Amino acid sequence: MGATRLMVKLSLQLRISQQLTMTPQLQQAIQLLQLPVMDLQAKIREALEKNIMLETGEDPGSTTAEPEETKPAAPAEPASPDVAVGEWRDENYVGPASSNWNSDDFLPTPEIIDRSQETLGEHLLWQLGLEHLSPEQQAIGTTIIDAIGDDGYLTETLDELEQILLPEIVADKQELEKVLCLVQGFDPAGIGARSVEECLRLQLNQFRPDTPGLELAHRLVAEHLDLVASLDFDHLRRMLRVSENLLEDALTAVRACQPKPGYAVQSTIPQYIVPDVFVRKQDNIWLVETNSAVSPKLRVNQTYARLLRGGHDHQALKTQLQEARWLVRSLEIRNETLLKVAMSIIERQTPFLEHGEEHMQPLILKDIAEAVEMHESTISRVTTNKYMHTPRGIFEFRFFFSSHLSADDGGQKSAVSVRAKIKKLLASENRNKPLSDNKIAKVLNEDGINVARRTVTKYREAMNIPSSSERRRLASR
Repeated sequence: MGATRLMVKLSLQLRISQQLTMTPQLQQAIQLLQLPVMDLQAKIREALEKNIMLETGEDPGSTTAEPEETKPAAPAEPASPDVAVGEWRDENYVGPASSNWNSDDFLPTPEIIDRSQETLGEHLLWQLGLEHLSPEQQAIGTTIIDAIGDDGYLTETLDELEQILLPEIVADKQELEKVLCLVQGFDPAGIGARSVEECLRLQLNQFRPDTPGLELAHRLVAEHLDLVASLDFDHLRRMLRVSENLLEDALTAVRACQPKPGYAVQSTIPQYIVPDVFVRKQDNIWLVETNSAVSPKLRVNQTYARLLRGGHDHQALKTQLQEARWLVRSLEIRNETLLKVAMSIIERQTPFLEHGEEHMQPLILKDIAEAVEMHESTISRVTTNKYMHTPRGIFEFRFFFSSHLSADDGGQKSAVSVRAKIKKLLASENRNKPLSDNKIAKVLNEDGINVARRTVTKYREAMNIPSSSERRRLASR
C-alpha cells in the first residue's frame, strides 16, 4: 500500500486592522489624572527624589518649560464694562502662580495635631501608671481597662471581672469597686460607667458646685432620663414643679455631658480637604484657577540635559531625562484637563453659585464630556476625589452632578434643587400641621416639578427629617 504524500502550501497575506495601544506616556497621564491631591504630592516628591533630571522652579529660557497656561499671570481684566455674568474667555483661566512649590505654603498656620495615634486603652493605662498602687491593684486596674469598650463603657460585670482575675489574684467586689472608682476618675470624664445614668452622673460630679440647675440635673439623670430622652419637657416641668428657666438650666447641664465618652479619645489623624481649583467672581466674571500649592512647577534640568546631547553614553541618565519629560507633560495634561472640566461645570452651575442649591442645574457626566470633547471615563476620573473651593464652600466635583426630574415646561430639574425646595417647605411649615409627603408632592407638582410621593419620602429621609406624624408629635410637647 503506497504512502500518502501531503503537500503544504505557504503563502503571505496582508491584513489591515486597528488596535488601541496604551503608550507609557498615556498610562502615566491617566494615572496622574485620577490621583487625589495628597497622592499626587507624594508621587511628585518621589519623582523629585529619584530622578536627578527633575527640579522645581522657573526657567524662562528652557526649551521644555511649561506651556503658557501654567505661567504666572494676573487674572485678565474684562475687555469692556459691559461683560455679562457668566461670560468666559480662555485668557481668564490661568495656571499656578509663579512660586517655588511647597505644599505647606498653602495651609495657614498649622494646627497642632496629636499624631501619637494613642488608643483609649493606652490613654487609660498611662493614667493608671501614674497612681501609687500595689501590684494587685495595678493588675485589677489593667483588667478593668481591658474590659472598657471603645465607647467608654465597662463591658463586664464585677462578678465576671472577679472570675477573670482568678487564680492569680483573689479580689472581692469591694476591692474591685474601689479600683473601678479610681479608673472612673480618669480622663475622659464618664469613663468606665456601667450605664448611661452612671456615665452622666460621673460627668455631672465634675461640674462646679455653683453651676445653675446642677442639683436638678442630677435628679433628671437619676429618675427621669427617659422623659429627657423623649423631649417631654412640659410633663417634666409639671411633675417636678419647677420653673421653666430652672428646667432649662438643668437640661443645659445634661446636654453638656458626653453619652459616649470613649469617642473623645480618637486614635485616627484628621484628614484635611485641599481644593484642586479655586473659583471666584471678579467684575461679573467667574474665574477658575488651579491651586498653586498642589500643582508644582516641575521642569527638566537643562544643565544636565545639554551635557547629554550628542553623546551615546550615560544611558541611565538619558532614560531619566525621558521619564522627566513625560512627567512634566503628564502634569501639564492633568492641569489643562482639570481646568477644562472645572470651567465647564461652573459655566453650567453659575445659577447655583449666584443663588444657592434651589437653582442647581441638572448635569451628568455625558454633558461635560461632550462640552470638553473627552470620554465619559476621563470625566469620571477627573471628578473623583477632586475638590473645588467656591464662595459657597468646598465641594467635590461630583457634587455638581445629579439625576434629573422632569418639569411641566418640558425642561428638567436637578435632584439637588428639589431637595432644597423640600427643605425650604418643611422649614416654613406650620409646626402644629406639618406637611405630609403627599402634600409636599402636590405643592411641587403645582410648581411644575413632576415628583412622586415616594420620591419625596426618599429625599426627606436622606436629609434625616422625621415624618409628618413624628414632627407633629414633637411639636405637641
